[in-house]
Parts: sequence; C-alpha cells; structure tokens
Amino acid sequence: MIRLPNPMLDQERVGMLRGREPTRHVLVPAWPREQKELPQVEVEVAWVRFSTLNHRTQAEQRREIHRAGQADLFTADPLGPAAQKAQYRILTSQEGFKELKADLRDRGQQEPAIITAEGVLINGNRRTAALRSLYHDDDWLKARYVQCLVLPEDAQIDELVDLEAELQIARDFKQQYSWINEAFLIEELYDREGKDFGRVARRMHSDVAKVRDLHDKLQQVHQLVDLSKGARLHVDFTENESAFTELAGHIRNKPAAEADSVRSAYFLGTLANVEYRKLRHLRRADAAQLVQREIERDPALKPVLDAARSANAADSSDDLLDDLLGEDAPAQPLNELLGLVAAQTPDANLPLDNGDKVSTRQVLSSLRSAIVAAADEAADEAADQSAVRAPLSQIDKAITALKRIRKDLPKARAQAEWDEHPFGLKMDEIRGLLNEIEGL
Repeated sequence: MIRLPNPMLDQERVGMLRGREPTRHVLVPAWPREQKELPQVEVEVAWVRFSTLNHRTQAEQRREIHRAGQADLFTADPLGPAAQKAQYRILTSQEGFKELKADLRDRGQQEPAIITAEGVLINGNRRTAALRSLYHDDDWLKARYVQCLVLPEDAQIDELVDLEAELQIARDFKQQYSWINEAFLIEELYDREGKDFGRVARRMHSDVAKVRDLHDKLQQVHQLVDLSKGARLHVDFTENESAFTELAGHIRNKPAAEADSVRSAYFLGTLANVEYRKLRHLRRADAAQLVQREIERDPALKPVLDAARSANAADSSDDLLDDLLGEDAPAQPLNELLGLVAAQTPDANLPLDNGDKVSTRQVLSSLRSAIVAAADEAADEAADQSAVRAPLSQIDKAITALKRIRKDLPKARAQAEWDEHPFGLKMDEIRGLLNEIEGL
C-alpha cells in the first residue's frame, strides 16, 4: 500500500529532521506497521514539541482549558507558544517530576523518545520536559540534546493512538497514567473501534472486564463533571477511583430507581469527601432516602435544602439530571441538593433564600457528617440483618454436613481401623448441643 506524505505537516520542520543523519536504527515492536525499525537522531531539547494529544494529560489539559477560558487552547495551534507553554506546565507539575530530573542527571537519557516527522513527541514527553528543565532552569549543558526515534512522514493519527496504547502497557510508561487519563484513551479507542470492548481490550493487551470497568467509571465522572457546570473537573476526582469503581460496578445492572439513588448518594458523598469505605454501606435501593433523612435532622442544613428546592424550580438542574440519569429514572430526594452543591466550588459562598450566604466548605462539612451517619446506620442495619440470617445459614450448613456423614459413615465403619467410641462421644456432644439450642 502506497502511503502519501501528510500535507498538514510543517514541511520546514520535516525538512530539518530529514536532513539529520541517523546515528542508528532501533526496533520498536509497538509500532503497528510491519517495518518496525525507526531512525534515531539527536535534536535540541528546545526544538521538539510536546504532544497535545497525549492521553496521559487529558484531565490536566481540561483543567488548563478551564483556567484559561479558551476551549481551543490545545487545538487552535498545538505547536504554538500558548499550547506548548500550557503542556510544559502540566508536565513539570506532575508527581515525581523532581525525581525524574534527578534520575536523568545521574544516569542520563536511557531510552530514546519517539517523535513525528515534524518533531512532535509521541513518547518521552515527561523525560524531554525534564531535560528541558535541566538545561534551561538548572543550566546543565548535558541536557541540551535529546535522542529521538523518528516516525515516518505519512504516520496517521490512528497509528499514533495505537502506538500510545501499545507503549502504555509497559510498566515504565503505564506509571505515567492516572486512571482517568487511561480511561480517556480507552474511551477514544472504544468510539473508534465501533463500541466493541473486545477490540479495545485486544488493542490494550488487556481483558474486556478491565477496559469496560475503566470506561464505565469515566462515564460516572463525566456525569458529575457535567452536573457541576464547570465547578469541578475530571482531574479533581483522580483520588476517588475506588468510589467510582464501586459505584459503577454496583449500578451496572440495577433498576433505574436504585441506580439513581445510589449514584446520588455516592456523588454527594464524593463531593463531601466521604471515604469510599463508608460509602459502600450505601449501595442499597434506599440510599438517597437514608442520606436525606440524616440531612433533614441537621437544622443547619435546612436553609440549604430550601435553597436547593428554590434553585431547582428556577433553573434546569433537574433537566440536566434527567438527561444524565434517563427520563424514566424516578426523582430522588437528593437530586435537588446534589444539583446545587455540585455547581459550587469549595471556596464559593452558597446563596440562601433569605439573602444570606453560607460557605460551601461549611455545607460540605455538614453534609459529610450526615452522610457518614447514614452510612453507619446502613452498616448497623446490615449487621442486624446478618445476625437474623446467621442461625438459619449455620443450620443449613449443619444439615448439609450431617447428610454427608450419613453417606460416608457406612464406608467408614467397614474399615478395620474404625473406632466406634470417639464417634459415639461426638454424637453425644451433638445431642447435648441440640438440647441446649432447643432450650434457648
């Protein structure tokens, strides 16, 4: 198949790379084409460009877009100064960046980066950012150049995404992904592969259950972010993976009413910083009712509930919830409050019906106490129910064991080494226990 050069490439930059004499050719098994050897060249660290399509930074990019108020920050001119400065800021602020710089200074660049024919980094963004920081900020002259493998000039976007998916499998690359950013990559592949989780799993060299789980969790985060109307971003929920894992898993095959109830309780609990170990006790059909009851017991939260009802009547919060949860999902008591609280940043002041304002942090703190109380009540009820069921469950096990004894006893008695005396003692013990139980 003949591949034509990409006319969208910056030909001046392409020509610069084309003129570089490769120091060697390196086999890259992750490159999807049959010809997997790529030329390695040395280029100035300030010349290469960071990839704004990097899935490792998707959540962080959304935060930068929100801060700048510029929806096309990374798409209008991906190689321009605004997008590149923002992407560099993201890379240098990621966890472990200082350690990465120290390692590069001690050991140097151990693996070449991978760039497109116009010098855009497909792999090695963080390492290159670290080298650039060492060169410009720390004046370490050995970091002036970066070793890069150059992709063909006709490389297509789909091939670059496939390459990233292959590379992120390796441990060294995978550590650079947050679960949300990995889910963004899965979501893109899922849409591209005809919404077939099997095909996505094969692309990711993973199993269907894992990619589906990440995709489902991301959909829940999408809903909460949409509900917040810009007050919250995907990156804000990176630390809440366990809560979204349990939520997505529980509601996957539940009726709409129960799914909505549990989702509302989990969303409000996540915003209020309730530990997922507490929230898991609210995986029940009446979760929203339990939480609402505890909220109504707190006099300090009554003005907030009134404000939520007023806001719901005045705007489209309920319409958004209907869109997110489905038109057939019955209204839950928490939805009005959730719509109000989600749309507030923690530092904002929430307006009340009487004209006063209350700190959103204060409201979230009160909500946390109410949700924890509801979760504790649910846990106690579950323990009580378990205690009620325990005797019957245990007697079923005893009956099963006695039936097994009845089957095995004749065979055992037929053996020469069988001793009837200890067996008789055990039978007397059983009879005694039965008499005690009947007398309780």
